[in-house]
Amino acid sequence: MATESLPGIGTLDTRGRRLNELRLSIVDRCNYRCPYCMPADQIDEKRDFLSPSQRMSADEIELLVRAFVRVGITKLRLTGGEPLLRKDLPTLIRRLAAIEQLEDLALTTNGSLLTAQAGALREAGLHRLTVSMDSLDPRQFAALSGGRGRLDEVLAGVDAAVDAGFASLRINCVIQRGVNEDQILPLSEHFRGTPHVLRFIEYMDVGTLNDWTPQAVVSAAEVRERIAQHYPMIPLSGGVDGTTASRYAYTDGQGEIGFVASVSEPFCSDCGRARVAANGEMYTCLFASSGVDLLTPMRGGADEQALAQRIAAIWSGRQDRYSELRGAAQARALPVRVQMYTVGG
Repeated sequence: MATESLPGIGTLDTRGRRLNELRLSIVDRCNYRCPYCMPADQIDEKRDFLSPSQRMSADEIELLVRAFVRVGITKLRLTGGEPLLRKDLPTLIRRLAAIEQLEDLALTTNGSLLTAQAGALREAGLHRLTVSMDSLDPRQFAALSGGRGRLDEVLAGVDAAVDAGFASLRINCVIQRGVNEDQILPLSEHFRGTPHVLRFIEYMDVGTLNDWTPQAVVSAAEVRERIAQHYPMIPLSGGVDGTTASRYAYTDGQGEIGFVASVSEPFCSDCGRARVAANGEMYTCLFASSGVDLLTPMRGGADEQALAQRIAAIWSGRQDRYSELRGAAQARALPVRVQMYTVGG
């Protein structure tokens, strides 16, 4: 089914930022309990997760994505929780990959289930994979996953993805001061000389469960300097508006590396990303305190056109720029923020 666009209807927010990317959580559950996202001591399995009837079905997800395409998105990233826990994932990806206007269909995973699923994901039409990996030390890796993760499973998953045809993966690492700073160089060395792109992401105050403090942030500039002392690099040009990572190449030709300075160098000014949780709530910022329900209208009979108009209206009123205000009175006055595992980071 072709999806017509709605040019000019709500595609720009109040600051002139165009909606071009959707990050869609397809399940809120996860098999890890990473302290900066879903700390085990603050999660109640019965209280804090959606029931199957509260999550969007595959039909509803496809309808929603087609509505977002009408408003102008060309990039879709599937997130969780852990998206590989969704049992109908290959079928869902196949349906989404058939939407011609989507230029990029990606998925973020912790990688623990990739060995068994990488082939099916590739065959279904998934374009790209991002794997989270915060340490190459097995004990530290286990601790950073809340005692549930095994490094060897994730590394095997990366290999399985390559074997399945994903030529280059993104490997995301969040560095916390006093926690895993010692992994900056080992991770850099491990992925140098491979087609994969390691990206260091500054530790952010997403949600309210991780006891974030500014002192725990290791800036992208500091990480970059530590690596450059051993492996010089040069900046790469050719980025596009809305790109979160600053791209660098090793001067000896051993690949690319990226840095996401979301705290020290906010990129709110050209952020065109909307987020939708697994229950159909739309959030216009990763640090939003509330979302807008899109599932109820869908279950009430709203069609693609009506949903697109609702999405456009929400986006046109968007004013968010939390990272630019972080630490200011406006940001401190915000009520409880949405949790990372709800909207997938």
